[in-house]
Amino acid sequence: MRRREFITLVGGAAAWPVVASAQQTERMRRIGVLMGAAPDEPETQARFAAFVQGLQELGWTDGRNVRIDTLWGTNDIARMRRDAAQLIARGPDVVLAGVGGTTNALQEASGTVPIVFAQGLDPVGAGQVESLARPGRNTTGFIQTEYNLSGKWFELLKEVAPGVTRLSILREPGAAGIGQWAVIAAAASTLGVELKPIDLGNAGAIEADLSKFAQDPNGGLIVVISANSLTHRELIVTLAARHRLPAVYFNRIFVTAGGLISYGANVIEQYQRAAGYVDRILKGEKPADLPVQAPTKYELAINLKTAKALGLTVPPLLLARANEVIE
Repeated sequence: MRRREFITLVGGAAAWPVVASAQQTERMRRIGVLMGAAPDEPETQARFAAFVQGLQELGWTDGRNVRIDTLWGTNDIARMRRDAAQLIARGPDVVLAGVGGTTNALQEASGTVPIVFAQGLDPVGAGQVESLARPGRNTTGFIQTEYNLSGKWFELLKEVAPGVTRLSILREPGAAGIGQWAVIAAAASTLGVELKPIDLGNAGAIEADLSKFAQDPNGGLIVVISANSLTHRELIVTLAARHRLPAVYFNRIFVTAGGLISYGANVIEQYQRAAGYVDRILKGEKPADLPVQAPTKYELAINLKTAKALGLTVPPLLLARANEVIE
């Protein structure tokens, strides 16, 4: 062996332990997750699992090269704020915001830690981003819907229950609820349908307001996107059945609970897409430069058992468009 080749070989061999050591000491990245929902709900677990699977497909495995810190909870603002502060204190590289007020709570806890929301509603109106195209702050993500979808809910209700002349809109107060209301009101005005807003409060208030609305005939119900409606979904579905109110919801979990019709984004897919933004941030991109994205997949679900109980016949063309039919 020539002397030059021997020196090169020895020098390369000496470098091997250094390379191996560098790989072993590579910093474990940290992802915080604030779900804002009970961990024992199947839908919540499915969303979280979709996020974790999305990370794994991008090369991030919990316990190997990333640590995922997850806090659950309920739609309680005070608790969310405490949980958000606790997550930020752990020093995450990026945080995923789940349902409800989790994004606001995280932004209050930090103006610098990157935040990705998976179920945004009106991030511009809520002051979470400067614009959808250029968020401009430490936050970006994925919205659940575009406001014009609210008109689709009205169309579906009139398609399955054309006799409806009075319509109650269950919403949360604030920019998002008002925005969805405005689109429905514009559609309803062309057909002379009377609208009644019901702000979502506690269970007792919801029951009292819906019961009062149902005292007059030809009523219907639209439940627009809100965290509080998810919390009280079983009560809302029960009241709609009790008062024989045809109802359209924004998420299929209402239909699986006995609701009539739902039309909305595939939220589980939103969490998979959110993993992509988390990956890009971990690799150096900034939330301010990642545009807020709208859903790419919407789903229509119909509960024929509920339709029969209400004495309604679902048009064949509507059934043919459904992604899921419960019989």
